[in-house]
Amino acid sequence: MNAPASPRRGAHASVRHDSAAGHVTGRAVYLDDMPLPTNALHAALVLCPHAHARIGAIDFTAALALPGVVAAVGAADIPGVNDIGPILKGEPALAEGVAEYAGHPVAAVAAETLEIAREAAALVKVEWEELPAVLTVEDALAQGLFVAPPQVMLRGDPDAALGYAPIRLSGEVRCGGQDHFYLEGQIAIAVPGEDRDMQVFSSTQHPTEVQHGVAHLLGLPFNQVTVEVRRMGGAFGGKESQATIVAGIAALLARKSGRPVKLRLPRDDDMAATGKRHPFLIRWDVGTDAEGRILALDLTLAADSGNIADLTPAVLARALCHSDNCYWIPDIRVTGLACKTHKVSNTAFRGFGGPQGMFAIEALLDDLARHLKLPLDTVRARNFYGVGAKDTTPYGMTVEDNIIERVTGELARSVDLPGWRDAVDAFNASSPVVKKGLATVPVKFGISFNLPTLNQAGALVHVYTDGSVHLNHGGTEMGQGLFVKVAQVVAEAFAIDVAMVRVSATSTAKVPNTSATAASSGSDLNGMAALAAAETIRGRMAEVMAGQFGVPPDDVSFDDGRAFARNESLSFGELAQLCWSKRVSLSSTGFYRTPKIHWDAATCTGRPFFYFTYGAAAAEVAVDTLTGELRVLRAELLQDCGNSLNPAIDRGQIEGAFVQGMGWLTSEELWWDAAGRLGTHGPSTYKIPGSRDVPPVFVTRLLEDAPNREATVMRSKAVGEPPLMLALSVWLAIRDAVASVGPKGAKVELDAPATPSRVLAAVERVRGGEQPGVGPPPTGPGQRSNAGVGSGS
Repeated sequence: MNAPASPRRGAHASVRHDSAAGHVTGRAVYLDDMPLPTNALHAALVLCPHAHARIGAIDFTAALALPGVVAAVGAADIPGVNDIGPILKGEPALAEGVAEYAGHPVAAVAAETLEIAREAAALVKVEWEELPAVLTVEDALAQGLFVAPPQVMLRGDPDAALGYAPIRLSGEVRCGGQDHFYLEGQIAIAVPGEDRDMQVFSSTQHPTEVQHGVAHLLGLPFNQVTVEVRRMGGAFGGKESQATIVAGIAALLARKSGRPVKLRLPRDDDMAATGKRHPFLIRWDVGTDAEGRILALDLTLAADSGNIADLTPAVLARALCHSDNCYWIPDIRVTGLACKTHKVSNTAFRGFGGPQGMFAIEALLDDLARHLKLPLDTVRARNFYGVGAKDTTPYGMTVEDNIIERVTGELARSVDLPGWRDAVDAFNASSPVVKKGLATVPVKFGISFNLPTLNQAGALVHVYTDGSVHLNHGGTEMGQGLFVKVAQVVAEAFAIDVAMVRVSATSTAKVPNTSATAASSGSDLNGMAALAAAETIRGRMAEVMAGQFGVPPDDVSFDDGRAFARNESLSFGELAQLCWSKRVSLSSTGFYRTPKIHWDAATCTGRPFFYFTYGAAAAEVAVDTLTGELRVLRAELLQDCGNSLNPAIDRGQIEGAFVQGMGWLTSEELWWDAAGRLGTHGPSTYKIPGSRDVPPVFVTRLLEDAPNREATVMRSKAVGEPPLMLALSVWLAIRDAVASVGPKGAKVELDAPATPSRVLAAVERVRGGEQPGVGPPPTGPGQRSNAGVGSGS
């Protein structure tokens, strides 16, 4: 009997998100929805009001006297070690001795209700001695203040090459930070158990890091702390290291009170107390020939780390590794500086330094193209990596899968880029006030954690005797569709419908020693681990089927929910029942480690990425040159996803990443006052893109017939982070619109985010109203335009 060829809802199908119905109906349970035990307490934080201050006595007397208050903790109450640093030591959960940013948690209280807890937190008295604060990257550089040693990536002799370059250009640009602004804020519930055990429900991308942090704080071995997370309402990197602070404080209060404790940060506290995308100050010295080919580059990337290292060394490493983007540069030095300021520690954010590195090289090329009076796309093409030559990155990795010319070519043809440019130029010739801009951007993004150790994953698969499947793995679901993708992989392995696969909450008690769901590697790592487990079980089931019907195991096949052995077949459930009756295990773990990768942090050389994913975008904007307000009118995206595991999910990721990147580059301005207090700490002052900011013409295409050349899970490619960089096309289009008010080749000085005040200042400089080098007027919450990327917000 031949196996039927009917379609299955396994890998490569556009299966809806496993929680889609729950999301839109409100039935999906987040931590704030979980029923609490009747004796559970609610917690609130005491935050430092100063950017830098020595902590004197902490007096809990008034707070503890308030009816309903049960417990209060400061650093002195920590029974273990007050250190939750993800990379470097000396990063406390509660400030000890000195607080180093406005918003630094110094104490916490737990009470019968949330209202009482917040009232009690306001009654805690702390003696402060204010200290001098460093609040800018420039000041940190001047004083030599860093949270980690410099990182230098070097190839050739850039100093000598710069000296003989026919054309030499220097420049400087800044890109701002970005708040994650996840819909679900930071939250954790800690439940004490027997023998000092602690169960923690955490909204975290990294359950193992939370497990370790809580264990350190409580003085416990890891096996006494269990961390579980079913889903998050967004994370974007903000719940990788920062969630440990919240979970750790909840666990401290639970230990002290002996009762469950829930700590949920209000939005204002969340934005003040937790880290963000790193702002960068970027400086370059570049040498080229007359046709725009880069001969040498000396590039400095200075990151505002905040008060501690957090994940900054890793973020800088990735920024260095993406500062080449798609371009071959023979002699190059890239220096990464982790500047210490008295602000919240900046942390992981979608792209993890890659956006800032690409921002640097694209800003440089735009300046260079204007200086040479050449089209930007022409200059780019002259510097693209080659195939078989000029194909080695500054860190020594050969670009073996280069398809950037195919991607950019397909995008240009599909949107008629020359005709589009003519239409924009014609509009500008007849419009004295509103000017349009058009720009493209190519993207080459490396996939894997820079630290090879983190590129591993585990999974656990059970097959039950009715043919249903239970799946658990180390990845976390934050709305990105990881759970359904991995379920599709397992369904494909067993040739059953994905509806038969149930994914359970991520738990450190089921799959240990996991890496964070980050670096766009969730599907790559966990999908392969789950596939390994499923294939082990399928092999056992094939042997049973072969023995039952007297055929070699290689003659057994699975398709359409059935197993076939020549002229006989059983349903998948019938075969599972048969395996059980034969006492054959239907449970297996799976493990995966990414091959080929290696990295030498001392020399910034190696192969940090398993493969690259590619993309290209074109964007059109309109700028009001009298107000600086702007609209993004059209965006055309082409993204390489390999053999997509789920095209519908991937399209959602591409569109969401682009809009989030657009927010970073246009409207999401973080502003601190002169005392180092964050002024943009809520939706009234911090402008994320809204529905009317999305381009009216917004087209997303997946690159077809482009399977991953590396042996990834079913030849797919990662999609979580790479499309965010496509939004650089919007920022470059704004620069293009600004340039149209001046002579050809006019230099455009525009930092990001390109808020109306910055755009207006850039227009005035191009027109000659301000001298080059003069920065935009200062802005603050009371001076911000509501326009952002759209006019109706």
